[in-house]
Amino acid sequence: MDQRTHRGGERRGVLDHVQRAVVAEWGMLYVTVRDHVARKRFASVPLAFTATFLILLFSIVQHLPGGERFVSQVGVVRAALPLDLSLLRTPLSLYVPALDLPVWGALAQVLLVFGVAEIVLGRKMTLLVAYACTLTGTLFARVGVQLGPEHLFGFPAWVAHIRDTGPSAAVVALAVVIAWRSRAWFTGGAVVAAMVGEAVALPNLAGLEHVVALLTAVLIAATGEVFGSYWPRVLGGVRAARLLATESRQRTA
Repeated sequence: MDQRTHRGGERRGVLDHVQRAVVAEWGMLYVTVRDHVARKRFASVPLAFTATFLILLFSIVQHLPGGERFVSQVGVVRAALPLDLSLLRTPLSLYVPALDLPVWGALAQVLLVFGVAEIVLGRKMTLLVAYACTLTGTLFARVGVQLGPEHLFGFPAWVAHIRDTGPSAAVVALAVVIAWRSRAWFTGGAVVAAMVGEAVALPNLAGLEHVVALLTAVLIAATGEVFGSYWPRVLGGVRAARLLATESRQRTA
């Protein structure tokens, strides 16, 4: 009887530790998302639904006769293209899925991560992180091709003709910023470790772009942490000074 009780106590103790760890890691994030969705239902994440729909649309179109050519002309980025054309296509390239990967994976990732980001970070911040990290990955590919294969971060010339599209860089970047904002440090560290491990184990363009996107995401998150409330305080001080000056003039008059 004592042995069974002791084992049961140990088991409950382990479960309690796990439960506390889960609550500490994801409790605040879960409550924030749950309350927001409970108030607004499907209207709470219009950006996530729009991004998911665009990925599904491009996936269908590029498998239709003549559709791949159309998608390539409007949303496919390659390092071999002129820079201005790549920049013009970059916003849509985020929603063009890979031809050789199952589209349902991209749909699920975008709906989940973009949805959580839209609630936790806000719509503007979500778009900023997604496009900034996608753009840095695109520019990194161009720099890598110019450096050449003899450089540590260089690529052979044929990499310039690879399709450089998809939401994966934006997804991993948003996951890190969400983890930073929610103080889910273990989750953020796990994402970073997984992406770095992928780049080391499979050193290709996509893996290194993910690492670049993560570095950009960490920089954005740290900048927001340090300067996020600076300008609102400055503007608040300016408004207060203007109000005091107005009151002073009125009293003088």
